[in-house]
Amino acid sequence: MSGRRAWIPLVPFALMATGVLAVLATWLLSGNLESDLGDRSRAALAAAGVGGGAVSFDGRDATLRGFPADQADRAAEVVRGVTGVRAAEASGSIPAPEPPAPAPAPAPAPVPAPAAVDPPRDLQAEIDRVLAEAPITFEPDTDQPTEQGVQTVRRIADLIRDAPAGATFEVGGHVARAKGEDTASPSARELSQDRADAVKKLLVEFRVPAERVAAKGYGDTRPNASGDDRRVEIRVR
Repeated sequence: MSGRRAWIPLVPFALMATGVLAVLATWLLSGNLESDLGDRSRAALAAAGVGGGAVSFDGRDATLRGFPADQADRAAEVVRGVTGVRAAEASGSIPAPEPPAPAPAPAPAPVPAPAAVDPPRDLQAEIDRVLAEAPITFEPDTDQPTEQGVQTVRRIADLIRDAPAGATFEVGGHVARAKGEDTASPSARELSQDRADAVKKLLVEFRVPAERVAAKGYGDTRPNASGDDRRVEIRVR
């Protein structure tokens, strides 16, 4: 009887030791379990191509941190699929970077303004070119155009026939001053007028409206700097 009583005080110590051993075993098993689940979860994430974050376990419950926002849900899904994992939750994910703003479209190249066109000036330049190539010539001391003169007048008529409305033309006749004369000669003015009239008549025959052509004889009052005093000029007005 006395032997049994001697063990009674030791019972609480035995129970305490058992509890400590149970807690220690649980702690050791839990630590091994979390380590194993962590290793297998990280391997699963690597195999799925999901990275950039960390996985920690509290027992069989996983917490995922630091994964980009656009991969956090996918990472949690992969960890949940690991055998032994009870739950997985993403926490503290990194926001996905904002896509770069599109570069502004280059401004359209300015369209160059069309070059200014001056129809009368352009027409005058063309008339002058024709007259420089083939002057309107006459039989000596007459108002009768040569064959070349007639052909030149025909070419000019083709140029001015369809000139812009409102454009008119002056046929100016010029002759050379006679040697020894210091003043304008009435006969020179008369001949220059007759030649201007002859050219106007040809232009009208070549279908240039008569009301758009004026003829004026300048005689020998306007000598040309080039020395070409016997000439007929046609000016756009």
